[in-house]
Amino acid sequence: MAKTVILITGASQGIGAAIAKTFAREVRGVRLALVARNVRNLNLVARACEKLGATAAGFACDVGDAGAVTAMAHAVRKRFGQVDVLINNAGVFRPASFLELSPAQFDAQLTANLRSVLLVSQAFVPAMVERGRGDVFNMGSIAGLQAYPGGAAYCAAKFGVTGLTKVMREELKTKGVRVTLVCPGATFSPSWSGSGVPEQRMMPAGDVARAFLDIYRLSRRTVVEEIILRPQLGDV
Repeated sequence: MAKTVILITGASQGIGAAIAKTFAREVRGVRLALVARNVRNLNLVARACEKLGATAAGFACDVGDAGAVTAMAHAVRKRFGQVDVLINNAGVFRPASFLELSPAQFDAQLTANLRSVLLVSQAFVPAMVERGRGDVFNMGSIAGLQAYPGGAAYCAAKFGVTGLTKVMREELKTKGVRVTLVCPGATFSPSWSGSGVPEQRMMPAGDVARAFLDIYRLSRRTVVEEIILRPQLGDV
């Protein structure tokens, strides 16, 4: 019997690494395709997952680049076959106000956070549709549901992820593919390095990762279309 293949973008640190380790620990025989630009960190995560019982391999890729995604998808299929679960987690957060934001900065965050979801999904979802089965998780954010000062590019990108995910859900729900938008608030990860916010004020990355696993384990008759996770004390 074929083992489940899960692809996670942005898997070299933070929430992505936590998701990889959670599935490695909890899903027997899982095969993990771990995607990110930081090859060194990616290989460290892959080794940690293998120690937990998974088969894991890293695939270096800039998921905002169409050619790089095509090459990565070919390498993943050659190594593992078709992907059963796609987790579009990759993203970049760089604060900037609307009045100070340059077009280049705007484009960079849209590419990393939104274009990447489109490119990677288009690379792997058609095979899910052909098989009549699959799961897609898109990493949204509280910033994709509620705007805040200083987040012009990031909010625009994450609102885009929210809209794209809703369209994917509508188009794929009759084709056996479940689509979920995951919207976490402040989560302890490298993105918050130097922010001055104490770790205890944020959610652990492992808690967010657990949400992905629990949603995946629901019967095929049920989908969580959208889930919001926040620190107990609210947004930071």
